[in-house]
Amino acid sequence: MGEVMTKCDLLAGIDFGTGGCKITVIDFAGKTVGEASCEYPTHFPHPGWSEQTPADWYGAMCRATAELRAAGLDLHRVAALSFDGSTHNAVLLDGAMRPVRDTIMWTDQRSSAECAELARDHGDAIFSAACQSPAPTWTLPQLIWLRNHEPEYIGRTRHILFVKDYVRYLVTGVAATDCIEAQGTLFFDFRTMTWSQELFALTGFDFAALPELVKPTDRTGSVTAEAAADTGFAAGTPVVCGTSDSAVEDYGAGAVNPGQAIVKLATAGNFNVMTAEAHPHPRTLTYSHVIEGMFYTVSATNAGAVCQRWLRDLFPFGATGKDAYIEMNRLAAESPAGANGVCFHPYLQGERSPYWDPKLRGSFTGLGMNTSRGDCYRALLEGVAFSLRDCRSVIEEMKLPVEELILIGGGSRSELWSRIICDVMDTPLRRAFPGDASFGSALLAGAGIGVYASPAAAVETAAAKGETLTPDPEHAAFYDRAFARYREIHDALAPVYAKEF
Repeated sequence: MGEVMTKCDLLAGIDFGTGGCKITVIDFAGKTVGEASCEYPTHFPHPGWSEQTPADWYGAMCRATAELRAAGLDLHRVAALSFDGSTHNAVLLDGAMRPVRDTIMWTDQRSSAECAELARDHGDAIFSAACQSPAPTWTLPQLIWLRNHEPEYIGRTRHILFVKDYVRYLVTGVAATDCIEAQGTLFFDFRTMTWSQELFALTGFDFAALPELVKPTDRTGSVTAEAAADTGFAAGTPVVCGTSDSAVEDYGAGAVNPGQAIVKLATAGNFNVMTAEAHPHPRTLTYSHVIEGMFYTVSATNAGAVCQRWLRDLFPFGATGKDAYIEMNRLAAESPAGANGVCFHPYLQGERSPYWDPKLRGSFTGLGMNTSRGDCYRALLEGVAFSLRDCRSVIEEMKLPVEELILIGGGSRSELWSRIICDVMDTPLRRAFPGDASFGSALLAGAGIGVYASPAAAVETAAAKGETLTPDPEHAAFYDRAFARYREIHDALAPVYAKEF
């Protein structure tokens, strides 16, 4: 008898966020049939530095697929898979496609001096071409820092990829990136939608090292036999390029119309507004949307839900992993709004919007002998919510229309945290489930192989849905006053952090 063929009726999205790998497997109607995640470490060799080891990403993916298989999911049913990841992070590879050093991450702040020089000498040219202003988040100043401090890596680098693209290369043997990912480098030209030779020349690296540019829905190879053995996906499974995590998060949550806004509560925090045209601004980030012809404006904080992970790891208290977050939320719920006077600023890696100040640092203020562990946990949740409201203030200054708020990210699964954000924003808030980048990537995989007629059709068929929260008027009024205090503390401490210590 011949071999029975497995029905390919599922799609997989694989997300490489700053904190770990998340895989979501859905059916063609958008129903989640399996999900798994695995953390990987970030290294902080010096204050303000942030690096990851590329091998950890592939290993985390393989552990996540093993978890799915252990739960009984046949990954041979997957008709296609797609990848996404945190952007800005250059993976430097030698001629044999091996990493030559750990990857500098987007949260890294070491290139502040290079950013000052770029702004002074090339600021107008960069903003005109790349629609962004220099900041340590971007790939360009990171590579210039390497040119200035570790020039030996210039000669050793033959190829440059980015997080999701490197892992996808290991899965398919195809090296490429997409245009939205490329917009996160500061050496991509929006006017021509190509790499900028002029801006990249500032790095000293070989222009030929940059990868081919494709669309997020383009097919970029198939799962190799070796990768199939590692992951459990069938050899030959089509692989669709994918794009940045923020792009697929917005897309998968159904934010596909101008005026819809995403409040992201993941490792980082974002306030993203969908627009019909690009609105470059010195204090925001500008990207193309997955839906061609649309854009989104990003006002972003460096540290969102990662603050919980940081506190969990810094002060372990018995519970571990996800159980620790459940216990932290339980204790936080026992503390009243305002955390009995404790205030947290989440500037653990400097800050992006609205301050763009790499020297800012995190703080707990208002501690007293009566302060409980729950007060500190609640203050952390409130501090991240205040930081997101700070991000929203930039959007308000730009006068971009906001008609709906959609909350996404792992932190949105906390009922308490979601309600705090709703009250701090004083705006109805729809929680998108699933609100993960990996879900959006799974939709892109389907659009890439024709399961859906287009990316827009995929959203119409299977976009994330969820409940809508409404703000509590009393809490909203209280948080309005508390937010003013949060800003006053920032204003008082920022000059202190600016001084050399």
